[in-house]
Amino acid sequence: MKDSIKSGRGSAGRVVEKQPIAPSPAAVRRRAPMEVTLRRFELSDVDAMMAWASDPAVAAFCRWEPYQSTEPLLAYLRDTVLPHPWFRAICLATGAGAGDGDGRPVGAVSLAPTADACRGELGYVVARAHWGKGVATAAVRRAVAAVLGGEVSGLARVEALVDVDNRASQRVVEKAGFRREGVLRRHYWHKGRVRDLVMYSFVSSDQLAE
Repeated sequence: MKDSIKSGRGSAGRVVEKQPIAPSPAAVRRRAPMEVTLRRFELSDVDAMMAWASDPAVAAFCRWEPYQSTEPLLAYLRDTVLPHPWFRAICLATGAGAGDGDGRPVGAVSLAPTADACRGELGYVVARAHWGKGVATAAVRRAVAAVLGGEVSGLARVEALVDVDNRASQRVVEKAGFRREGVLRRHYWHKGRVRDLVMYSFVSSDQLAE
């Protein structure tokens, strides 16, 4: 129903004008514009990170298993994430959803260095509550703009290796402007099985999709 006055027949045949129902504050918050931002991780992010790093659905296509407690996750933050050359928390601006607009990470995006300084491998993960809402795509766009915009010296190519069965992740990079180059057959061992990967790339001369 559109937000305009609708007419209907009352029980006595009178025309009854129905006023539009004002949306609830919760509905307004759900429709509020969502701004995705990236920042460096801090050790204090461990609890917010645990909320999605412990989810089996989130970890399904990741190399790590769901975390069972915060201690090993804190160690991972301290020993791997903080010293990493480019590893960012995905955050949402106020209004994106209850409890999510306070700067807490709802995911992560990283660029892993390769043997060639001109190439880097993109990785990303987003909490299940934000799947299908454009959060991952927006984060990938921001990440690519940052690393190819000077934050990573000498970088000319960003690669994304996506499991052939992870259709949602393939859509993420395609919407961000990555080009599909082909399938790497039997390319890596993942949780008890040899898997095929789809190779995507974004080079410095490409244009980010809007």
